[in-house]
Amino acid sequence: MAPRYSAQHLQVFACTLLVRAGMPPDMAGDVADVLLEGDLLGHDTHGLQLLAPYLAEVEKGTMRVAGSYEVVNERPACAIWDGRRLPGPWLCLRALEQAIAQARQFGTGTIVIRRSHHIACLAAYLKRATDQGFVMQLLCSDPNGASVAPFGGTRAVFTPDPLAFGFPTGGDPVLIDISASLTTNGMTNRLHRQGKRFAYPWLIDAEGNATDDPGVLFDKPPGTILPLGGLEAGHKGYGLALIVEALTGGLAGFGRSDAKEGWGATVFVQIIDPDAFGSRKDFERQAAWIARACQENPPRAGVGSVKLPGQRGLQRRREQLQSGVQLSPEITPALAGWAEKLQVALPVPMD
Repeated sequence: MAPRYSAQHLQVFACTLLVRAGMPPDMAGDVADVLLEGDLLGHDTHGLQLLAPYLAEVEKGTMRVAGSYEVVNERPACAIWDGRRLPGPWLCLRALEQAIAQARQFGTGTIVIRRSHHIACLAAYLKRATDQGFVMQLLCSDPNGASVAPFGGTRAVFTPDPLAFGFPTGGDPVLIDISASLTTNGMTNRLHRQGKRFAYPWLIDAEGNATDDPGVLFDKPPGTILPLGGLEAGHKGYGLALIVEALTGGLAGFGRSDAKEGWGATVFVQIIDPDAFGSRKDFERQAAWIARACQENPPRAGVGSVKLPGQRGLQRRREQLQSGVQLSPEITPALAGWAEKLQVALPVPMD
């Protein structure tokens, strides 16, 4: 059985590494919190798996750690920031705070960030809003890379273009974290490193042939990840990708048509206060009805029960906070060199 680690010890370990690498303590704490939250929820390709690459980006100076964002344009209920390639989790948490403040006053708040660094797991932000009774929408694109072709095409135009949406129900919130593609770059890279294949043909090679081999993404010319819906219904994922691109790069006025700066993100953060509409009480009454109708729905053969998006993740989060976090086997070895270099003790598994 994989070893378990104290969530608190993992947070301190990640934060200490980032501080030793040169990141201010408050910024490092935010980044460590978001990465750990990804693992707690089970998104282990976008949790502490990212810590070693983040440390490498700090060392190279391609993830900036000094100063703050620049407000480019602002109105009462919206703003655009230049993230100046600062850590994405820190920027997103600041944007979340600002959008909540706007929503409390105006009913909704929206922050768009251009030139952010990578923002990690999108689901990791949602509960901070839903716990306060807000609806949250978070979308992200990376204008510096491309690994997903438009439906019917064979050359990459988009990144997986993830989008997340969370809303309160009066009980556990609904936490939706999906992408406009069938899989992510993180999972494709992991399987390629491990010499494994996907369970389904979620990619195409450079000639457009469907395959389960993640290696086609590294061929010359490369293949691509298929949009959500695959060969049969990928027009739906293609449409979602265009929406993400419009709300990120389009609203930011900075994206794929501009010079590339390296691994990063363009981000759309929106908060809605139900009390500015029907009311939070009525919103949660409607949401709770839908949640029950889904969970009590008769399951088809082979399915134990119908789950709500985020339900397994929240259950896993509670279990791991109590019993310890199970990390992907790749994570500790990837961080061992950084721990030695920065003179930080590796976390010790729980008994």
